[in-house]
Amino acid sequence: MRSMTSSDKPGKAADATPPERTGVAARDWATAAADPQYRAAVVDLLGALAYGELAAFERLAEDAKLAPTLADKAELAKMASAEFHHFERLRDRLAGIGEEPTAAMEPFVAAYDGFHKQTDPSDWLEGLVKAYVGDSIASDFYREVAARLDSDTRELVLAVLDDTGHAGFAVEKVRAAIDADPRLGGRLALWARRLMGEALSQSQRVVADRDALSTMLVGGVADGFDLAEVGRMFSRITEAHTKRMAALGLAA
Repeated sequence: MRSMTSSDKPGKAADATPPERTGVAARDWATAAADPQYRAAVVDLLGALAYGELAAFERLAEDAKLAPTLADKAELAKMASAEFHHFERLRDRLAGIGEEPTAAMEPFVAAYDGFHKQTDPSDWLEGLVKAYVGDSIASDFYREVAARLDSDTRELVLAVLDDTGHAGFAVEKVRAAIDADPRLGGRLALWARRLMGEALSQSQRVVADRDALSTMLVGGVADGFDLAEVGRMFSRITEAHTKRMAALGLAA
């Protein structure tokens, strides 16, 4: 799930020309939020994103301790700072629409913390792969959802999904390490496949546990996906993952 760091061009799932906005996606927040179910879904979404950004900040700060050089340490510290600014924007938006930010985040703490516990990197390279591959899967998922949100919420969500620079940094460092020791490729490819499975299963669990979010995704509110479109969405996310693996020089 999200720390939402990386969404570099080679692996983005949502590269296609956006469709003409209709329904909720053509409205602003003030109009769309008149529907209490839509409002609840957006509060859930912003709460999930906000905790994801806060967790990303913590994790990048921890990863900096594993950095092999001072320059690498400083680079990760800069990225951690960017994630915290993303968190602040989401927190402020929640407060601005009359919601308590910590209450909005609380339902997602266990899922995020569970994901990070299950995917604790054992070294610097695994941490980079996790941020690049694992977080990007969640970013792609949120981008798919953002296409169906009101214009104000969509703009905010897309802004906080912006790459903080981790994508290019991770690709450069991981490829250099594999070039120096090709045996690393197999271990890191297995690690990335594990991240893919954990990220998708956690995302699905979060959605299933939150009625408003699941209704938003599968019709009923915010021009939701039908079940066939949900399948296509996960196919696009998987395809983007394969491209990211190739950018790292790893087999998907």
